[in-house]
Amino acid sequence: MSDLLARLPNRRNTAAILAVLLILLALTNTQYPISSTLLNWTGEEDLLPQVRGVFQLASGLTRPQPETKPYAPVSHTGVCPFGINVFLEQEVETEKRERALQMISEAGFKWIRQEFPWEDIEIHGQGDFYDHKWNKSAWGKYDNIVDLAEKYDLGIIARLDNPPAWSRARGDDAGTRAPPDDLNDFGDFVYTVVDRYKGRIKYYQIWNEPNIYPEWGEQPVDPEAYTELLKIGYTRAKEADPDCVIISGALASTIELGPRNLNDFIFLQRMYNAGVRDYFDILAMQGYGLWSGPYDRRMRPRVINFSRPLYIRDIMVKNGDENKLIWISEMNWNAVPADFPAKPYGYVTEEQQARYVVEAYKRAQAEWPWMGVVNFWFFKRADDSERDQAWYYFRMVEPDFTPLPVYHAVKEYANQPPVPGANCK
Repeated sequence: MSDLLARLPNRRNTAAILAVLLILLALTNTQYPISSTLLNWTGEEDLLPQVRGVFQLASGLTRPQPETKPYAPVSHTGVCPFGINVFLEQEVETEKRERALQMISEAGFKWIRQEFPWEDIEIHGQGDFYDHKWNKSAWGKYDNIVDLAEKYDLGIIARLDNPPAWSRARGDDAGTRAPPDDLNDFGDFVYTVVDRYKGRIKYYQIWNEPNIYPEWGEQPVDPEAYTELLKIGYTRAKEADPDCVIISGALASTIELGPRNLNDFIFLQRMYNAGVRDYFDILAMQGYGLWSGPYDRRMRPRVINFSRPLYIRDIMVKNGDENKLIWISEMNWNAVPADFPAKPYGYVTEEQQARYVVEAYKRAQAEWPWMGVVNFWFFKRADDSERDQAWYYFRMVEPDFTPLPVYHAVKEYANQPPVPGANCK
């Protein structure tokens, strides 16, 4: 139908007619009130934004829709979708790491996404895995994290990035997250980590948000260079453990066109053009809702909402990669205080956050068979020194482990009977 509508001579008039028909359909829905119906279409809570959203939704229906091939077989299925980001390496006390994982397990999560920062493991030089400042092995806390994750039956998504200063001639002047001068140095690090945890960690993510600043350092982002890094990381990881699963660096949602921030659609297509298809097993992206709820079905490429995975899936399908899953590395809504001076990530109440996160899991599971793990961003910070920053308010519990409403909501939902086809026991 959308292809037919796209060929009509006056798309604006067609959209207006469709919008009226959609509103009439909502009015005649005897099962749900119109406000609930429009919320489920637009992700908007209030009536005026809902009506405006219906017109925008109708306008989108006059354009070709993303091709998702929902019935295409995909690999690495059958995993529990409930994951969460943690910063356990920043917890000095092992008791706090354990308490965090205990609460995470009790809430029904089955995955933790934990960074294994290169600069914190191979600190002083190549092949040197000793922390000379504290006179101990640099592996100690990461071994402890792996031990504790196993104790609480939690799978680890190990994020490998953040090179040490010694890997760049310019050191940290190039950017603390800039890639190394010799990508093979990164490959050696990947091999070492995967070999050390073979049989204990299966999933590894190579880099994070390579399409935005500052994740590629003090330089323009570079899809071709990131693809080369991913190729080396993939190859060396498979050498260490042929059974490991490699996840691409999570693409950040942005409409900017460079040089420091590059639209995720363009970045991904250039990765495919550079030959990335055979060098990752699962594609990762970020999945923030920002200013609207999880059921915002408006398809507008220049507006970021929770429907954005449909566009990423469309690019994968067009490049013959429909047999791979998408995993969301970070998902949440920002529950900043109402009087917070800046709201760059949108704004919801804590009650809305709790409701939206559960609905996001429900939508992903019900509508997107090509979607795998969805990782909540994030469990907690080690302290509250960042309370003046908006991103701090994505947390699920306070630094002292006081849970917020979203913790209880996810715990209630994730501990219900298992998701069909997913191993959430």
